[in-house]
Amino acid sequence: MTGLLTGTVCASQAVADPSGPPPYRQLSGVGSDTTQDVMNGLANAITIGGQKVIGSYDATGSAQVTTKDPATTPGCTVNRPNGSGAGRTALLNSLQAANGCLDFSRSSSLNLGAANPGLTYVPFAVDAVSYSITPTSTVPRKLSLADLKAIYHCDPNYVGTAPNFSLTVYLPQAGSGTRSFWESTMGITDADVVAGVYPCIKDTKAGAPVQEHDGRVLDDKSIVPFSIAQYNSQATQTIADLRGRAILGTIDNLAPNTLNSNFGVKRDVYNVIPTSKIGTAPWSTVFVGSNALVCQQPTVINTYGFATNANCGDTSKQTP
Repeated sequence: MTGLLTGTVCASQAVADPSGPPPYRQLSGVGSDTTQDVMNGLANAITIGGQKVIGSYDATGSAQVTTKDPATTPGCTVNRPNGSGAGRTALLNSLQAANGCLDFSRSSSLNLGAANPGLTYVPFAVDAVSYSITPTSTVPRKLSLADLKAIYHCDPNYVGTAPNFSLTVYLPQAGSGTRSFWESTMGITDADVVAGVYPCIKDTKAGAPVQEHDGRVLDDKSIVPFSIAQYNSQATQTIADLRGRAILGTIDNLAPNTLNSNFGVKRDVYNVIPTSKIGTAPWSTVFVGSNALVCQQPTVINTYGFATNANCGDTSKQTP
């Protein structure tokens, strides 16, 4: 895995949704907020026969997106999915309807729960996640993983007692891959979060969902997980800077500003494709195997704050 040095590579700021000709692409995908920008970068870099083939639609923006040319594939105006889980659901809905509207989804977490039709999670990069706070936060800038787990279990020694907790513990919006990954890392389940087992945890502020990787949600008495890749690419202005006053915390004495194999809280990120398409172009050409077109773009992957993945293009992670 290639380590990344913050700020060494800059790029023009990523554009949301497919830009430039052709307006509609062979491979249309939705889902993860974490990987939307790197996939936009890859969509602009990868061509087959001189034509861009990836159409990646951001997690947020207009309420709906049109993923295929209405003249040839009508009925492909869909509600915009926000997050890995929502992207997977939208992909499955399209595959079950056989409408050709969606061809892949983006995911920052691995979900090998049963799917019909079957899905394959194809890794292409590596991210890490830390906690974020403000520079004047009541939360220390250095915590152990055990400390973080205690915070996300609403331990009164860390967050105070109900109903007036001393710390607001945020999770991103429902359906977020970062939320799912962070819950797993913290040793909590989404079902328990939703059921109110951890009453200090919130996923809304002022009635609005907490969008992942947007540090503007923070005040001096709150904490939220943040993708290191997203943070670094926002810091270099590669993508829109939504950090606000957020800074990244250090976990177990490992600094979050350089992604390396020693950072404890790291994850593969994926493009999710129908298992039936593993051997079919353009899915096979773009996503599958170490020579896939996505895997041949390490500079783009690095520019957006991610590390390259030694298992890029692997197709072993399949749903039953």
